[in-house]
Amino acid sequence: MRGSIALIGFGEAGSTFARTAGWCSRAAAFDVDPARRGEIETHGVTPCANPAEALAGAAIVLSLVTADQALAVASECAGLVAPDALFCDMNSVAPGTKRRAAQTFAKAGRRYVDVAVMAPVNPAHMAVPLNIAGPDADEASERLHEIGFTKATVVGDAIGRASAIKLVRSVMVKGLEALTAEMMMAAHAEGVADDVLASLDASERALSWAERADYNLDRMMVHGRRRAAEMAEAAQMLRELGIAPMMTENTVNWQRILGDRGINPPPAGYAAKLAAFHKKSIGEN
Repeated sequence: MRGSIALIGFGEAGSTFARTAGWCSRAAAFDVDPARRGEIETHGVTPCANPAEALAGAAIVLSLVTADQALAVASECAGLVAPDALFCDMNSVAPGTKRRAAQTFAKAGRRYVDVAVMAPVNPAHMAVPLNIAGPDADEASERLHEIGFTKATVVGDAIGRASAIKLVRSVMVKGLEALTAEMMMAAHAEGVADDVLASLDASERALSWAERADYNLDRMMVHGRRRAAEMAEAAQMLRELGIAPMMTENTVNWQRILGDRGINPPPAGYAAKLAAFHKKSIGEN
């Protein structure tokens, strides 16, 4: 591939990619933490004093910074990258944040790509799944494959789509992690952890996520009020155990909101259920 690879940010992701792919002198990197210069050199990558130095001559740029710095970094780099370079924003930020960053690049006449890293970089390394979106997504996919990524998938030409898939999915994945913590702390405090886990195993159903979403929405629309009352008692139990019911209290809210809409019987399919909920939410009959 013509040109070099520029890494803006050399934390876990940047160092893992550089080491596994063996980019060495093909890559240049800048990190705001001066202590990382030694690690950059250890991987044979050229350390740079500032973003401009790292971006000089780069054909592909991987932005791998903290989420709170992603927009500022993109704004700075928009005026520094070469006209034919692809700036791949791989940070976990909201779709709107990436759209704002893309506007900065568009004003500068430069190219911006929305890339979502869909799994932990360790232990996947270069096989970590990447979702790619934007007008230049196809070319970005080719270049990412050329530098060693093996699972890059184009999901559309609209900036923000890749990030939307990741962050909406994270509502479930990270939410389940938080619910697990809340559940297990209560189960341990009551001395019923093994029994609770066994009960969950016994009631687990093998469903696709589309079927699961439809089923869960159905139960909430039909029985939401009753379930809200039950979960209010669960929240009270947690408080009595000295555990903040942060997830459970909002479960009460969602169960009550869907139950109060009175969509009973609910239509078939999760899409129809969501459409019916939206109509009720904005005051339509």
